[in-house]
Amino acid sequence: MTLTSFGPANRIQRSAETHPLTWRLRDDGEAVWLDEYQAKNGYAAARKAFADMAGDDIVQTVKDSGLKGRGGAGFPTGVKWGLMPKDESINIRYLLCNADEMEPNTWKDRMLMEQLPHLLIEGMLISARALKTYRGYIFLRGEYTTAAKHLNRAVEEAKAACLLGKNILGSGFDFELFVHTGAGRYICGEETALINSLEGRRANPRSKPPFPAAVGVWGKPTCVNNVETLCNVPAIIADGVDWYKSLARDGSEDMGTKLMGFSGKVKNPGLWELPFGVTGRELFEDYAGGMRDGYTLKCWQPGGAGTGFLLPEHLDAQMYAGGIAKVGTRMGTGLAMAVDDSVNMVSLLRNMEEFFSRESCGFCTPCRDGLPWSVKLLRALENGEGQAGDIETLLGLVGFLGPGKTFCAHAPGAVEPLGSAIKYFRPEFEAGIAPTSAVVPPLAKPIVVGA
Repeated sequence: MTLTSFGPANRIQRSAETHPLTWRLRDDGEAVWLDEYQAKNGYAAARKAFADMAGDDIVQTVKDSGLKGRGGAGFPTGVKWGLMPKDESINIRYLLCNADEMEPNTWKDRMLMEQLPHLLIEGMLISARALKTYRGYIFLRGEYTTAAKHLNRAVEEAKAACLLGKNILGSGFDFELFVHTGAGRYICGEETALINSLEGRRANPRSKPPFPAAVGVWGKPTCVNNVETLCNVPAIIADGVDWYKSLARDGSEDMGTKLMGFSGKVKNPGLWELPFGVTGRELFEDYAGGMRDGYTLKCWQPGGAGTGFLLPEHLDAQMYAGGIAKVGTRMGTGLAMAVDDSVNMVSLLRNMEEFFSRESCGFCTPCRDGLPWSVKLLRALENGEGQAGDIETLLGLVGFLGPGKTFCAHAPGAVEPLGSAIKYFRPEFEAGIAPTSAVVPPLAKPIVVGA
């Protein structure tokens, strides 16, 4: 799979007016270093922000743009920034970039960091100016060794050009930036688990409130944003709110563009910057080229392993949070996976749940015990050794591990594909029940307080 594929036969013409994230990419896939980045208008937005805009003006501009988090949760970025304390006497604040991209089937942030490291640095520099943070960390997935090398080189280039460090652009503003490689845990994608890991603690999520904006890294105000989110900031500052909003398709409630992709047995697996509001069918047929010869699309996930399965008839849904919600799941990271007709759904789900079970931090009981239980049941069904009532027990676990039932969003994301797979492909699960199995009472339905 190529990380620089932007359309069938590379027909897509990228420009600054339509592709704010990717227009600077080189055709050979090599990294864009400082001289080339500046020649392509790089750091112009940072210079504008430092020369012409107060911090509160930057925050308001990002809020007005409608930019939302690109890591999967989709929380409004400007609103998140607005939670940081206004008291300027608090002179120790932190900006964290969440680059712990461990969602299966997701590699969008990797492409940005490997090929456009200065775009991320410029986004963090402008964000730091807005939030009055004096130090930033890029918390990077440890396996992304090329990204680490490129980011560290780009940081040194920016320091040498006085774009990081002391008295940036003669403004009197100081900002230090460090690349911190993680130890490799999926749970570090949760922002408070990331903070704990950065501090040298076990990567468990924290109880909220207090939120990181009040009590974050080492007890100080902290803002955590995803790589792709921060990479949108320079274009918003440079070209304005109205232009940014105009990029999205009619009907989309999300603004701007999004890195979207398709993997699986499609003809042209890859990654593309597309406007919010394109349909899943456009993404699948026009960009990914449809299924390879000899394969038929059975189902698909719209945005990573933690999103529910959809059927081929759902491809006409628009790719934005509300559009995907209308067909019963979440947009997630926006990188879709095609499942072909040769795949057994029980085996696929057993593999997924093994991953999610292994990556649980073990802090809360539903996740710590429920996910291994689902793996045990799925393995039995996969081997034709399931018992009557196992499917009902799995559905009970989907309820017990759903939103609001666990300490963080890990378990709800883990069981969402399980629930949707049983919904659409129950006969495949039923086929794993042994003919002579005893009837086992199913798991009781979750108790809903106040019901």
